[in-house]
Amino acid sequence: MEFKDGEEEKTLVVQENGEESNEIERSKVGIMRALVEREDPSAKEVDDLMIRRFLRARDLDIEKASNLLMKYLSWKRSFVPNGYISPSDISNQLEDNKVCMQGLDKKGRPIVVAFGGRHNPSKGSLEDFKRFVVFTLDKICAKMPRGQEKFIAIGDLKGWGYTNSDIRGYLASLSILQDCYPERLGKLVIVHSPYMFMTAWKVVYPFIDSNTKKKIVFVEKKKLKATLLEDIDESQLPDIYGGKLPLVPIQDC
Repeated sequence: MEFKDGEEEKTLVVQENGEESNEIERSKVGIMRALVEREDPSAKEVDDLMIRRFLRARDLDIEKASNLLMKYLSWKRSFVPNGYISPSDISNQLEDNKVCMQGLDKKGRPIVVAFGGRHNPSKGSLEDFKRFVVFTLDKICAKMPRGQEKFIAIGDLKGWGYTNSDIRGYLASLSILQDCYPERLGKLVIVHSPYMFMTAWKVVYPFIDSNTKKKIVFVEKKKLKATLLEDIDESQLPDIYGGKLPLVPIQDC
């Protein structure tokens, strides 16, 4: 391939900046590991990729990222003392199949579909729902192909009404996603959104950090399949959106 002088120079600059950025990240990962392990020895079990995700979530600010990681380690010990959430502990949350997963998008990210209209906040407590969120995120992460760290989600609000609205649940799940599983969400596509949902959205939106906001898009019904196909091949697209793959409940993945 031939490049004009300007194009070649631009390519070299991009490569050099990328290498420099990677070197900066590697250096900061090492510094952050030393700092966190000194405060919490259990951090020795954390791999460099996790430390890098926490760093990226705080724009490579070592102090902020270290505080976030230490907070996560403390939370994990108290909220998930056995290291995992058992399906038997959240059976009331799983029986409605409100989260499913199947296939990979064009970047190799697992495809997750959450059905807001299937969520009933009167079923179980807020703590039950938070355990369900952790169970779900752990399942997703366990299904990521080697070398992949993110997933793509479709938030399907078909049939959503005020009886499904759960502001406390939304804020709790958002906190868990952002503070305990940072840089795991690659993209969130919200579909079939009823007008009344915007009332709940306006309450939740201020709590979404700037990095996460950039990953969220609302899609009109008439553009639904075309928009999804930008990220997902038809062979991997859930059948309910005109694709080929049937969805599988998260507990069966």
